[in-house]
Amino acid sequence: MLIKKLKTFAILTVAATFSIPMMGQDLLARQAPIDRKMKAVDSMALHRLIQAESYESPAADLYNDWNNRYAHQASVLPDTFRIDLRGFHMPTTSRVLTSNFGARWGRQHKGLDIKVYIGDTIRAAFSGKVRIVRYEGKGYGKYVVIRHYNGLETIYGHMSKQLVTEDQEVRAGDPIGLGGNTGRSTGSHLHFETRLCGIALNPALMFDFKNQDVVDDYYVFRKSTYNRESAEATRLRGVGGVAVNGDLDIPMSRQSYASASTQPARAKSSNVKTHSTRFHKVSKGETLSSIAKKRGMTVSAICKLNHIKSTSKIRPGQILRYN
Repeated sequence: MLIKKLKTFAILTVAATFSIPMMGQDLLARQAPIDRKMKAVDSMALHRLIQAESYESPAADLYNDWNNRYAHQASVLPDTFRIDLRGFHMPTTSRVLTSNFGARWGRQHKGLDIKVYIGDTIRAAFSGKVRIVRYEGKGYGKYVVIRHYNGLETIYGHMSKQLVTEDQEVRAGDPIGLGGNTGRSTGSHLHFETRLCGIALNPALMFDFKNQDVVDDYYVFRKSTYNRESAEATRLRGVGGVAVNGDLDIPMSRQSYASASTQPARAKSSNVKTHSTRFHKVSKGETLSSIAKKRGMTVSAICKLNHIKSTSKIRPGQILRYN
């Protein structure tokens, strides 16, 4: 009888010994989903915090402050910076450039001029936050400045009306104003600038207005090669295909400046043949057929010039090339 009791006790002891780690494993198993949920909550909270900080001051790692006073104020420009061009929206549907970035009339023209008509819709190029909505009689006229999450700031000048307010968050493609002829302007157009840390960069490095697209998914800015790349961008995508010196307005070595300035000089001195490109602004009720007839062309010829199909829908205000 005693032996039987001892055996029973021994079995119970062994069972209890092995059950302790099993209970621990059960506890760990039950705790795991809770840990995962807490981790998810922490991640969501962190994500919301980052979003909130980004909304308050987009690209805060590049800019010292957020103010509604200066249209642009130069700060420290990185030697290299990658700008994300994805999620863009063309600021206007116009394909007509009227003035290049760079030297013009003895001074530097800090943006591109794009032909628009009074009342044409102007849209935000990227998502971001409106920093300035103001009027400048001897300069930009009615203009808007937006700071974007990709580090760029864009400026839209000479508008007839502003449709946004300062500190307003906007998405790429949101209407921000209407085309106009305000300020220092000799005809209705959009003056469009792209700036990094307050320094004007040639928009043609990133935007191809003639093809209504960006040049690539990313643009990598490099101080050492910027001037050369700016001149090439103007040659490829500027007015008349003539390169001009895209002066960066920051200190450069004498050797770098000489190298960057020789290419524009060669481009200007070369015998470049140009012709007058003509455009048609679509009116209400017009079709490709009626436009072709009016301009003495075929529908297929207009489609080829504008990279569209004969079945493409055209809309009032759209600009079509016809020679």
